[in-house]
Amino acid sequence: MSTTPTVDDEADESPESTLATARKQLERAATNTDVDPAIVERLKHPTRVQQVSVPLEREDGTVEVFTGYRAQHDDVRGPYKGGLRYHPEVTAAECTGLSMWMTWKCAVMDLPFGGGKGGIAVDPKSLTDDERERLTRRFAEELRDVVGPTKDVPAPDMGTDAQTMAWFMDAYSMQQGETIPGVVTGKPPVIGGSYGREAAPGRSTAIAAREAIDYYGRDLAETTVAVQGFGSVGANAARLLDDWGATVVAVSDVNGAIYDPDGLDTRAVPTHEEEPEAVLTHEAPSTLSNEAVLELDVDVLIPAAVGNVITANNADAVDADIVVEGANGPTTFAADEILAENGVAVIPDILANAGGVTVSYFEWLQDINRRTWSLERVNEELEEQMLSAWNDVRAEVDERDLPWRDAAYVVALSRIAEAKGARGLWP
Repeated sequence: MSTTPTVDDEADESPESTLATARKQLERAATNTDVDPAIVERLKHPTRVQQVSVPLEREDGTVEVFTGYRAQHDDVRGPYKGGLRYHPEVTAAECTGLSMWMTWKCAVMDLPFGGGKGGIAVDPKSLTDDERERLTRRFAEELRDVVGPTKDVPAPDMGTDAQTMAWFMDAYSMQQGETIPGVVTGKPPVIGGSYGREAAPGRSTAIAAREAIDYYGRDLAETTVAVQGFGSVGANAARLLDDWGATVVAVSDVNGAIYDPDGLDTRAVPTHEEEPEAVLTHEAPSTLSNEAVLELDVDVLIPAAVGNVITANNADAVDADIVVEGANGPTTFAADEILAENGVAVIPDILANAGGVTVSYFEWLQDINRRTWSLERVNEELEEQMLSAWNDVRAEVDERDLPWRDAAYVVALSRIAEAKGARGLWP
């Protein structure tokens, strides 16, 4: 079954929720542009939010019914695009806020996509592999009418991975009667996935950090970096910056952080994918809590774990000069204002971690053309796309004297508004 519920402001929004933050950021961005207020009003609301029931037969023969969502925010520039997450706290409001961020992210990167986001309210750790496969296949069937290569293209997110996308693609293709690899991105390369896709968000975060360090006249070789979250994004960002000469002094996972003021060998620290929750098993001079990582005296802080970790309660304690957002929404709206007052430059998620959706776009192109790109080409194209987006945002920072997040929103909102103006409002 599927419905299109209203995302009610009072019921679904707390002051620091993903949706509340996304809407506040949109409203603030609108004050820096001459975009028609009617377009801004339209962008405060998703096109639709699908809610579906996903029944699952458990290993013991019992049946449990989970709730799944797919928020589709705006498709004025192309098909909806965004991840599917499996997490107990997935809600319609969260998916809507995240889908809004995807709209801005695609526009900042000048990709022909709009924003989508979805998932199932389930703890993936509670599922066996067989249960996860059955849940995914049934979810694909429930969403089949609203997804597709020219409609809405999901990708991996929190609690999902390349295998999840493979199951989703297969279930969709079986019902369509033909293999359609372009229905999702983030698949294994053997069935149409792109080389470099999994590492792309971390790579783009590292590129954004490198460019920010250069923008502020610093030497990368004399730069210290702390990374909260040593999963795919954080580990890839940390290792690239380490390779390029920066000194990564702290990394963390859910259990805590290791810290060495002289620098860690990031290649020797196991990532979450390599060995879950094993950062603390690596020898280091000292350990810290995840919260303490955010308050280290470093040049660059990369929050790359989960959202809402820098809040009004701890923003004053952030001692980094530059924050590069590897996670989605790690800084609340209130914290953003505090960091700005304290002179901390924040490179926003919609620019920094946009490598994921950018290489997803490359994967989509490869699937349409049935032609695989080499890893070298993917990384070269990503570098070029990131630098182009960085330069567009930097121009707004310099010309308007804006914070980086506001500048990124100006770029995104201007492109979306231009597209909406060209297409008009039907009927």
